Amino acid sequence: MRKHTTSQGDMWDTISLRYYGTEKAMASLIDVNPIHRETTIFSGGIVLDIPDLDTTTINMKLPPWKRKKL
Repeated sequence: MRKHTTSQGDMWDTISLRYYGTEKAMASLIDVNPIHRETTIFSGGIVLDIPDLDTTTINMKLPPWKRKKL
């Protein structure tokens, strides 16, 4: 599991996009960081856990034209 220190203005979807290549994994991020579940826009300096996920499975749920080349 990795760590991410937020910058002012970070949001769940942009963090998911950065680490997994898709916004669809943001639910997994929220699940492992329940104390911040109600946060929409982060202030800077908050440390979040970033779980290791199988992005192949996430990627296959997207339509073919949106799939990231792995």
